[in-house]
Amino acid sequence: MTGAASPDPSPNPASGAALRVGLGVTLVAGTALVVLGALLVPWDPVPGGPLVPPDPLSVFTAGQVERAEEFSRWARVWSWSSLAVSTLLACWFGFSRRGRAVVARFQRGPWWLRVVQAVAVLTVAGRLVTLPLGLAHRQHLREYGLSTQSWAGYALDLLKGEALDIVVTSLAVIVVMACARRWRRWWPAVAGSLVAALVLAGSFAYPVLVEPLFSSFETLPAGSLRTEILDLADKEGVEVDEVLVADASRRTTTLNAYVSGFGGTRRVVVYDNLVEDLPPEQALSVVAHELAHARHDDVLVGSVLGALGGGLAVGLLAVVLALGGRRGGRAWSMADPAVVPVLLALFAVGSLLASPVENTVSRQIETRADVDALETTGDPAAFVEMQRQLMLRSLADPTPYAWSQFWFGSHPTGLDRIALAQRVAERLDR
Repeated sequence: MTGAASPDPSPNPASGAALRVGLGVTLVAGTALVVLGALLVPWDPVPGGPLVPPDPLSVFTAGQVERAEEFSRWARVWSWSSLAVSTLLACWFGFSRRGRAVVARFQRGPWWLRVVQAVAVLTVAGRLVTLPLGLAHRQHLREYGLSTQSWAGYALDLLKGEALDIVVTSLAVIVVMACARRWRRWWPAVAGSLVAALVLAGSFAYPVLVEPLFSSFETLPAGSLRTEILDLADKEGVEVDEVLVADASRRTTTLNAYVSGFGGTRRVVVYDNLVEDLPPEQALSVVAHELAHARHDDVLVGSVLGALGGGLAVGLLAVVLALGGRRGGRAWSMADPAVVPVLLALFAVGSLLASPVENTVSRQIETRADVDALETTGDPAAFVEMQRQLMLRSLADPTPYAWSQFWFGSHPTGLDRIALAQRVAERLDR
């Protein structure tokens, strides 16, 4: 009997072993993630029970609410459209023959070079397709006065961000694929451990390797604000050698501060416009919030949970690849660079599905930092006014869609934070 040869349906012993190891990695990493999440995340940070946010019109004028809602409406259009288009494009490349055709163009050179080439082409393709939406969103920010950055500066940041995405993604794929090529049966366990280590290393190195690519920093100069911040750090039991000021005003009019890194790379950073535009007592409320993150080692906790999430992702990847369907008569193999489009598609879908969990954890941690800041400064009035200013400067929607806040909101809403300050003020008055 003649005809085209069909794929060998016989089971692959190595694939079966990888499936079992992948299931084991998924179980171990998932269990550790749940246990540590339950122990380390503050699941009940609000004193006195659930909050009732105030009426927006009791905090803002009708004109301010209308302007924020109008801005947010179109900001969501551009950002959600970009997310949808990029996810659909990744799935089109990953789950059709088109992605394999792209990788097939790169046949020369070692396998790791083919991985880098495939990641670069697919990442750039995704950026080009969503670029019109990104430009529309940037123009929207400029029209409402939220962006002060030139188009040349925006283009440079875009190029640097794209290069960084390609480097990081390629490194992760190469590590996992190298393990699959070296240990055909045990690669999920080895790769999961290495990916977890990379997440921790990346979080540790981010402040000194990545942040300087996009911002310049200088030490907060000596003065009353610096003295008060250091006193506040002592009060919260946080060791702070210096507070850095980022040149954010050349990009945005919004106000912010953050803590990044852990151990020897931990740093407290405030935006220059926050230092210049907010009264000292409001600036201290912002810094007290960030110091609370440092006090609880929230960056380290998030990094550990992220590392476990990376191990879990590798375990799930091994399961999906082992159980996945066939494309063009060839099964998905983690050892083959042709699987790169599949990996990028699975990452895009997985990131979207994991967002509610990640952001729920983030909101709990942010709420605890707010509580600590309020109790440390003892100045709820300054905290409330600071939140008002942050919302006005960023044109934050005072009442976002509940499902949107659940899925994408990494912080409590501004009105929830104001309600929290009012709750703490009542407790302090007793």
